[in-house]
Amino acid sequence: MLLTITTSAEPVATANARGANAPGADGIGSTRPATDLGFLLHKNPARVQAFEVSSGTAHVFYPEATPTRCTAALLLEIDPVGLVRGRRRPDSGEGFSLGQYVNDRPYAASSLLAVAMSRVFKTAMTGRCQARPELAASAIPLELAVPVLPCRGGPDLARRLFEPLGWEVAAEPIMLDEAFPTWGDSRYLNLRLSGRLRLADALNHVYVLLPVLDDSKHYWVSTDEVDKLVRAGGGWLAGHPERALITRRYLAHRSSLYHAALARLAEVDDAEPGSFDNAVPADLDQDQGAEPPVPLAELRLGAVLAVLRAAGAHRVADVGCGEGALTAALLADQSFSEVIAADVSSRALDTAERRLRLDRMPPRQRERIRLMQSSLTYRDQRLAGLDALVLMEVIEHIDLARLSALERTVFGEAAPEHVVVTTPNSEYNVRFEFLPPSAMRHRDHRFEWTRREFAGWAERVAAERGYDVRFLPVGPDDREVGPPTQMAVFTRRQPRPEQVSA
Repeated sequence: MLLTITTSAEPVATANARGANAPGADGIGSTRPATDLGFLLHKNPARVQAFEVSSGTAHVFYPEATPTRCTAALLLEIDPVGLVRGRRRPDSGEGFSLGQYVNDRPYAASSLLAVAMSRVFKTAMTGRCQARPELAASAIPLELAVPVLPCRGGPDLARRLFEPLGWEVAAEPIMLDEAFPTWGDSRYLNLRLSGRLRLADALNHVYVLLPVLDDSKHYWVSTDEVDKLVRAGGGWLAGHPERALITRRYLAHRSSLYHAALARLAEVDDAEPGSFDNAVPADLDQDQGAEPPVPLAELRLGAVLAVLRAAGAHRVADVGCGEGALTAALLADQSFSEVIAADVSSRALDTAERRLRLDRMPPRQRERIRLMQSSLTYRDQRLAGLDALVLMEVIEHIDLARLSALERTVFGEAAPEHVVVTTPNSEYNVRFEFLPPSAMRHRDHRFEWTRREFAGWAERVAAERGYDVRFLPVGPDDREVGPPTQMAVFTRRQPRPEQVSA
C-alpha cells in the first residue's frame, strides 16, 4: 500500500496584503525550495529508509526531489503471515481460515497504513520541526495520493470527509476488471487530495480518515483509540459536519468508546493535538442508547447566536475568528447583513477562507462578508460603529498586561452597541477527569478565570466604558462549580464617542 506526499516551490512573501494595519513590508522574498519537505518529514530526500512496524516494513523514499517539486512516498510492505501469527483474537472477521492469508491487505490502504504513518511520521504529525519551525507552522501547497483505498460509501463519502477540511478531492472508482467493464466499479478508490494546509494537519487528516473510509480496523480497538482520535482530531474534528460518522467508524462502532470520544471532544474542543494523553476510563458503557452529548463548541456557538439575534444585531464582527466556525453560522443566517471575520493570524484567515469556500460563494452572499487581519490591542477603524462585536474564547489567549489595550480598542474606540465575550470557567476544570490539577484547557491560554474574577473584570470595564453587563452560563450549570463556559453580554448605555463630539 502506498501514500505519496508532494509539494512545490513557492515565493516566500515578506508582506501580508490583508489590510493597511497588517504588519510587514511589501515585496516578495526568496523562493522556498520544494525539498524543504524533507525537513518537515524529518526524512532525508537523498536516502531510502526502512522501518519495522507491526504489520511488516515501511519504506520511505523520494521518487522526485528537485528545488521546484518534491514527492515523498511511504510504501508499506505487509507480511500477511506475520499478521496472522501475531493475532491475539482469531475472531477478527475474515470468515474462514484461507481469508486470513488471501486478502487485500498488501495492496489496499487501511488502518495498517495509518499505524505506519504514526510510526514513521510521528514528529511531523505533531507539527514540530527545529530546522524549519516557521515552515512547520505555515500552510504550504500539498498533493496527497492514495492509489488504492477501500471506501464503504464511495466517492461521495470521500468528498464529504475531506472537503470541509480545505481539500480539493479527486476520488475515482477503480473498475473491477477493465476487460469486463459491465461488471462495474469496485469498492476501491484512487484518491488524490490537493490543497494548501499545514503538513501536520494534512497527515492527521489522512491518519484519522483512512480507517473511517474503509470502515474497518485491523487490530483490537480499546480505550487507547479514544486518546489517538482526540490527539489527531483535536484541532478539527469537533467542528466537522461528519463528526459523528467519523467518530463511530474510527472506534469500530463501539458505543461506549463513541460516547466517550464525543464527550472529550465536547469538553476540550479547542485542545491541540497532543495536549491530553490520559486514557478515558473503560467503565463508560452505561446508557448505551442515550444520545451523545452536544459538544461544548456547539452550545457556545448557539448561545452567542441567540444573544445576537435577541439584541437585533445586523452588522457583526467575529474577532479572533480562528477557523471561522462562528463566521459560517453568522453567514447562514440572513438576518446578519454584514459579517466581519478578523484575526491576528494570517494562517487562521487562510483556513477560514477555505472553510467558508469564498471562491465558490454566490456574489450576493460574498458581499456580506469581509476577512481581515487585525489585532485586538491596536486601534482598527474598520471595526468601528458595528452593532455587535464577538470575542468568543479569545481574551484568555491575551497576556493580562495587554488586556487594558483590548479594553481601549474594543470598548473605547470600536464602541459597538453590544460586545459578547465568552471564556472558560476555571472552576469547572475539576470536572474534566483527564485534566491534571491546576492545568489549563489549552497550552496557549495565558489565564483562566473563576466566575468571580470574570465578573469583577467585566463589571469594571462596563462601569469605565459606559456599558451595562449581564452574565449567562454556557453548557451544563453545575451547582458547585458553575458552567464550563461563562459569557458576558455588554450593552452600551452612552452615545458613541463620535456622537458626543458631534
